[in-house]
Amino acid sequence: MNPSFLPRTALITGLVIGALNIIFGGVEYGFARLPIWFYLAQLLLIPAMLVPMFYFPQAAVARDFMRRAAYFAMGWAVPFAIYKFSLDVLSPTFSPAASLISYIFVIAAFSLIMAAVRKPTR
Repeated sequence: MNPSFLPRTALITGLVIGALNIIFGGVEYGFARLPIWFYLAQLLLIPAMLVPMFYFPQAAVARDFMRRAAYFAMGWAVPFAIYKFSLDVLSPTFSPAASLISYIFVIAAFSLIMAAVRKPTR
């Protein structure tokens, strides 16, 4: 595997997810009303996308369902937190507890679904 493949993949993925979050936030709240910190927070997605690059290969070979789900959860925990919380905070009805509960539920659901779908071959 090309050694520059993983950083390049993380860079491209972080930029795409950050751009989508800016588009979603701009459509929902208006681009002119988005604070500068929101744009800067999206830049955190670039290094955060390196986390899945370490956990997803481990998840791909983990035979145990719960271990595989845990690797997927750890892989998506940081990038999804940046994505979700930066957009949630913009809402005038922001509730930290509700946002955290929603975050935990989505991470759990995604990790269980991915662990079920992405079983390693025997």
